[in-house]
Amino acid sequence: MKKLFFILAPIFCLNAQVQMDYYLNDMSQYNSSIPTPESVIGHQVGEFHVSHDKLSHYVQELSKSSKRVKLVKRGKTYENRTSWLMIITSESNHSNLEEIRQQHLRLSDSKNIDIDTSNMPIVVYQGFSVHGDEPSGSNASLLLMYHLLASDSDETKELLDNTVILLDPSFNPDGLQRFSQWANMNKNQSLNPDPSDREYNQYWPRGRTNHYWFDLNRDMLPNQLPETNAKIETFTKWMPNILTDHHEMGTNSSFFFQPGVPERKNPLISDLNQALTKEIGTYHEDALNKIGSLYYSEESYDDFFFGKASTYPDANGSIGILFEQGSSRGHIQESVNGILTFPFTIRNQLTAAFSTLKAAQNMRVKLLNYMKGFYDDQIDPANKYESIIFGKQKDKSTVHHLAEVLNSHKIKFNTLSQDVEVNGTKYSKENSYIVPLNQPKRTLIRAMFDTQTSFNDSLFYDVSAWTFPLAFNVNYDKTDRFNKPGRLGIKSEEVQNLERITGSVDDKSDYAYLFEPHDYYAQAAVYELIKNGLRVKTATRTFAINGENFDYGTYMVSVQNQSLNSDEIYNLLVDVSSRTGINIKSQSTGITEGIDLGSNNFEIVKEPKIGLIVGEGVRSYDAGEIWHLLDTRFNIPITKLDVSDLGYIDLSRYTHIILPDYSEGYQYQSTGGNINKNQINDYIEDGGNLIAYRNSVKWVSSNLSEIDFHTNEITADDVTFSERQSFFGAQQTGGAIFNSIIDKSHPVNFGIESNSLPLFRNSNVYMTKSEQSFNNPIVYSSSPLMSGYISEENLSLLKKSTPFKVIRSGKGKILLMTDNTNFRAFWFGTNRILLNMLFHSNIM
Repeated sequence: MKKLFFILAPIFCLNAQVQMDYYLNDMSQYNSSIPTPESVIGHQVGEFHVSHDKLSHYVQELSKSSKRVKLVKRGKTYENRTSWLMIITSESNHSNLEEIRQQHLRLSDSKNIDIDTSNMPIVVYQGFSVHGDEPSGSNASLLLMYHLLASDSDETKELLDNTVILLDPSFNPDGLQRFSQWANMNKNQSLNPDPSDREYNQYWPRGRTNHYWFDLNRDMLPNQLPETNAKIETFTKWMPNILTDHHEMGTNSSFFFQPGVPERKNPLISDLNQALTKEIGTYHEDALNKIGSLYYSEESYDDFFFGKASTYPDANGSIGILFEQGSSRGHIQESVNGILTFPFTIRNQLTAAFSTLKAAQNMRVKLLNYMKGFYDDQIDPANKYESIIFGKQKDKSTVHHLAEVLNSHKIKFNTLSQDVEVNGTKYSKENSYIVPLNQPKRTLIRAMFDTQTSFNDSLFYDVSAWTFPLAFNVNYDKTDRFNKPGRLGIKSEEVQNLERITGSVDDKSDYAYLFEPHDYYAQAAVYELIKNGLRVKTATRTFAINGENFDYGTYMVSVQNQSLNSDEIYNLLVDVSSRTGINIKSQSTGITEGIDLGSNNFEIVKEPKIGLIVGEGVRSYDAGEIWHLLDTRFNIPITKLDVSDLGYIDLSRYTHIILPDYSEGYQYQSTGGNINKNQINDYIEDGGNLIAYRNSVKWVSSNLSEIDFHTNEITADDVTFSERQSFFGAQQTGGAIFNSIIDKSHPVNFGIESNSLPLFRNSNVYMTKSEQSFNNPIVYSSSPLMSGYISEENLSLLKKSTPFKVIRSGKGKILLMTDNTNFRAFWFGTNRILLNMLFHSNIM
């Protein structure tokens, strides 16, 4: 009988559910009037995965039951879910919460002012599950918010007297909802820890990302997505002293907390910041030791890219802390450390949340003074004229979008009072801004504008470069002339309200209208006009009218022989110019200095009908970037074609098929549903256009048309077994910025003002150049590295390669691009490459 018990005991454990005291120990000191999670969501925490709608319901119920919390709605996600913020502190603090906030903000803008921090509350921002399929964080937040509102212990009351807690239970509502449905719908009643079970193997695109398949933990600095907008709004409104970001990692890992790898720290992050992070870590050590959980620190993860939620605070006088819990990725799963249960992962996250608050309370004055000192160091009267100026002569929309990013981070910047020239570059007062560096956000400005090509380590957890003026492809210069007295000073005025960009039509015409292609939204205007039945043409040569030059790609709308009459055309143009910001010029004659308006060198622009291949084998990030770009910014509908359905779809209805980064057997995808090469080849031969990005170029070479590549054949010499990962890692190009030289006359480059273009590359695919120079409209410059890391071996290959090719096949074309022109929604400067491929492939 005893032997039988030992056989059945593990089976019993796999079915058992934990109770609240597993997480919170002594339950005797909790206010019974505060609803428990189970009483609202209908199950014990950890029994099922909480969906965002249930979490949202519990948050609202809690806010009705306690005076310790203020519930804030911060907007909606793309799927219309609310982004909630719970502000939790003592009742007495709530009575003068705005006064506390304003006093706290003085720490970040109070040079040479003495501030008494001895009685000042500390502000802690705790956020959970920015990756939706890393759910232990959001599930732990249920218990954290319950404890903070229901506990009557003296310890909790003292904590709340001294702390304002900004609790965000779900950084990614849409992803959490998607994953919770998957985990719950595939749960067995008799829990099965077999990693091969369907429960632990999500279908594409999985729950990690938001609606448009973005990794939200890379958007803190770019701030392009609504979920991040909410976080940045909260951060800048409160300027917390600590921000915690609760994640999950591989099932066979234990628990990680920062600091990360010391050698991979961004040079803008101070040693004092890391020392404080390490001191906070001692509280995590103690708490995890008490419950017997394994953990580690200073390995695996870096503190380098400021787009991550745990690194962004470090450029803002705060302490950012990353937590990574080994994931059960469902309810229970085998691991090298034994059976890993969902409740166990939740308890570790909750424990780290509590230890954070304990550290904040005990280190309160030290952390408040650290923030004060950080911002005191930002201001230097000796450098009061130091600044960065940026602008673009003919692309006010892109300049405006960069200004929007600065504005969202509460960075001060000014408009110019007159046109100026800096280091040989002209900056117009209409399309330029100047950013004084002598301001509280100095470090954050440097995080956006600095370049770096020298590093202590050749391994990166994420990208190694993200310089914003290069990503936006705007001109920029450093100058010491900001509001400087005298003739050379650049006079300016601080921007108070960033107004929306609008365009105009200069006059009504019965002949034709012209607009250049330089503005970011030029093709948005073109698409609107075509959709409304107008015939639009583009110039393949330059020309001038009355001394005004018009560049390659200038768009023309003639008035006669259109489906709309003259008045209707004018009214439509006025409406489109107002909404897109495009300035349109009327013309009364077809005679120009150069090609005339009736010349055959004006080519018809055809409406693109776009199919985007998605599904297994496609990198969801890349697909989502394209979907988001066309859908939300240009209002161009696209059809998402799943790999598994392609064989049943008539592709002839699409003028363009886009194949984002794709690999059969891609490491994060299953190998099912491979693309039928014969179907794609027939589509191209019959007149279709295939646009292939990054690794899809290799698929094209293997399946459609052979392409020559430069390859890195480096071998390991004097590399030990323990060094092998670093050896191979050093050959990865995880994300760097390179300068290219462009042929402005080629349609792929229409709208680019200068002869050079910064490109973002995160692949090691190097296509050889064509022997015919006109077939190489984009090539890398002789010294291409602008910012970031690339190995010397790969840099030599890159210099000999081209990132863009056109292959003609039958009646159609294959357009190849090895670099990512749409990276993370903030590479505005190269988005037009994709738009040009869609609108002008017929003349390439």
